[in-house]
Amino acid sequence: MILSESLYHALEASLKNLEQQRPSIQSVIPIAGGDVNRAYKIQTSKGNYFVKVNSHPMATRMFLAESNGLDRLRDASGPAHVPQTFFTGQAQGESFLLMRWINAGDKHGPDQQEALGRLLASVHRRQADTYGLDQDNFIGPLPQHNTPTANWDDFFIGQRLQRQLELAEQVLDGTDLWKQFDFLFSRLANLYPAESPSLLHGDLWSGNYLVDQTGTPLLIDPAVYYGHREVDIAMTRLFGGFSERFYTAYNEVYPLQHGWEKRVDLWNLYPLLVHLNLFGDAYIPAIRNNLQRFIRSQ
Repeated sequence: MILSESLYHALEASLKNLEQQRPSIQSVIPIAGGDVNRAYKIQTSKGNYFVKVNSHPMATRMFLAESNGLDRLRDASGPAHVPQTFFTGQAQGESFLLMRWINAGDKHGPDQQEALGRLLASVHRRQADTYGLDQDNFIGPLPQHNTPTANWDDFFIGQRLQRQLELAEQVLDGTDLWKQFDFLFSRLANLYPAESPSLLHGDLWSGNYLVDQTGTPLLIDPAVYYGHREVDIAMTRLFGGFSERFYTAYNEVYPLQHGWEKRVDLWNLYPLLVHLNLFGDAYIPAIRNNLQRFIRSQ
């Protein structure tokens, strides 16, 4: 059996609570591609579902935070653009998140990229009075702290960069990166234009969106909070997968401020530090290069 017996029965019970016609599981198909969770397509007599599974002690909290983030994005963008979540549960140490299955289509065509750009711009139009969120969540398996903060400098330094630097203390021991980050912190306020806090996806790389077979883009696997919207845009540039039509469409709906492309490396210090903590010191050269762009002139 692909799933443990206890997990299989827990999923079956969850599905029967969702559907009055009490569907039965017909097959369970492993889905590749995730670094953090195991994932499966659940085929039933009444339709298909998607389930994530993780046995980490924090997995239930991770799935609850993910479900909450998806709810926030759905509220901002409309139900067509975020998969429906049904149930978070646990069976003998294995946590799971049950969701609607999406039949994925082509995500790289010009029309699809344009629709995605417009979707993200509409999400960023949802704004708040402070940076952060009313609860903490996760970026991948790492905790993400979201204590509401009035000032973006304080939030980005204290809740993003410094938190990751603390996790990376042993990896960075003996390097000069601590001094370089301190210098960056001292001048951060002069490096970007002020904006109101926007609702962010928070982990927007090419693996964290889908396009269904009708061409409708959907956002998945968020790490939401209210922040400077250039952070989301910057992450789309980190690993590629977004065409120029995406950026053009975004700017038609919600134009970015002048010079945003020059600030991409600044905001990507956060995901690079996350990757450093997840995957090791191979990310140190990229972090060093990004830092140098903003401190070498001083």
